[in-house]
Amino acid sequence: MLIGVPRETAAGETRVAATPETVKKLIAQGHRVVVEASAGLRASATDEAYATAGAEIGTTAQALGAELVLKVRAPDAQELEAFQRGAALVGMLNPFDRDGLQRLADAGLTAFALEAAPRTTRAQSMDVLSSQANIAGYKAVMLAASHYQRLFPMLMTAAGTIKAARVVVLGVGVAGLQAIATAKRLGAVIEASDVRPAVKEQVESLGAKFIDVPYETPEEREAAEGVGGYARPMPASWLTRQQQEVAKRVAQADVVITTALIPGRAAPVLVTEEMVRSMKAGSVIVDLAAPAGGNCPLTEPGQTVVKHGVTLVGETNLPALVAADASSLYARNVLDFLKLVLPGAAGVVLPPEDDIVTACLVAHEGRLLRS
Repeated sequence: MLIGVPRETAAGETRVAATPETVKKLIAQGHRVVVEASAGLRASATDEAYATAGAEIGTTAQALGAELVLKVRAPDAQELEAFQRGAALVGMLNPFDRDGLQRLADAGLTAFALEAAPRTTRAQSMDVLSSQANIAGYKAVMLAASHYQRLFPMLMTAAGTIKAARVVVLGVGVAGLQAIATAKRLGAVIEASDVRPAVKEQVESLGAKFIDVPYETPEEREAAEGVGGYARPMPASWLTRQQQEVAKRVAQADVVITTALIPGRAAPVLVTEEMVRSMKAGSVIVDLAAPAGGNCPLTEPGQTVVKHGVTLVGETNLPALVAADASSLYARNVLDFLKLVLPGAAGVVLPPEDDIVTACLVAHEGRLLRS
């Protein structure tokens, strides 16, 4: 089967959907792979490396015109024109963008949105959200350390003692846990908060203190448990109490990293403008929820701004800032998914009883398969 790997064209996107490592494995399975010239350069993967792995270096039209196209981001209107009707597409296609998915269906594509994979043990190796969130959590701390005009670790010197930075992490999913681990390695004192009680043990195992907000009603506890590994919106009563506890910690923090996202919804507000006003001059907020509007209303997506003396970092694609490793992990996720739909060299198949394939399949034979 001919597999295409085009260069990503979305603004700021530096990742690539296949690396020389994964291309070599696809070719070993009997496939042909055409990689658009310079597709991997921003992720430190040269055309020479792809050619050595056995890929053909081609044009945009050749990569997008393949029987199966591997992408990081959903194709835009211009790219869609180059696709063959009936071709397959694998990528992060935003399963909550109904209009975007409809365009894929109208183009006659068999499209798989990898973000829709279930959060199950079997699907872990294909979990693009987790692999990229891991990168984002790490990079968030690196950005915070870069913008913070003091040091993270405590230092005892002949000139005096430098206190350790106080870091508050709000939202303890994959990104939050990696942020905690990274900040801890840099020597910070860390507190963390999340709506799910189950993460308390994980937070403490990484050396951070959990900001505990008791649940007063069965409704609060049920919402806190979440569904399928994702958080659910919490009742207003609990959110009010949490906000009060978090506000105390934020006022004392040097760095705040927010990571709270609910799939298909606007990001919840965790850090209010009043909280920002209470922070010390020179403090830093890194808002990982900026792509969904931000966990702080003062966040400007895609921008780094200073408001009330606090630096707010609103980067919307943190994994793209670590393109080589982000691409490496993503490409392995894609390769593991392809094992389900490419059992041989003949072409894409749709195993009817495979829960992962069924969950990811968003368009087929001109039909939109997600409401």
